[in-house]
Amino acid sequence: MFKSRNFYLILFLLLLCFKGAGAHSIQYQVKNKGICARFFYYEDEPANYAEYEIFGPGDEFPYMKGRTDKNGFVCFLPDRKGKWIIKVRDETEHGLHSVQVDIEVGKNMFVKSFKKPLVATHTGLLIGLGILGWLLYIASWIKNKK
Repeated sequence: MFKSRNFYLILFLLLLCFKGAGAHSIQYQVKNKGICARFFYYEDEPANYAEYEIFGPGDEFPYMKGRTDKNGFVCFLPDRKGKWIIKVRDETEHGLHSVQVDIEVGKNMFVKSFKKPLVATHTGLLIGLGILGWLLYIASWIKNKK
């Protein structure tokens, strides 16, 4: 039916044009998946734009790295189950601050559990003990001064 080489050449070029048309736009999908963690100094003071690295189970090099958003959030989509580690570092006028969060991801790729550092779990207790210690020190100092 079509024996002309020009016809097949034109057909081939048209197919290339249509195939390449998708490369001139950015495609996207929105999914309700992923894991997010919020990092902050106080509830109303986020660790915004702090550096982070995420390591997957057995990873030697970071799975992902970047900076937290303006609200202190880090979000990622795990690709396998196991223990994931998020390391966050931030430099402030008080010096360098860092924290590591261990997150156990289940086979459904959602959070199974996470572990807070001891200091984060018992911050109130440690502050209370510190204040009590200072009060005892001041009372002892006043008593010895007399």
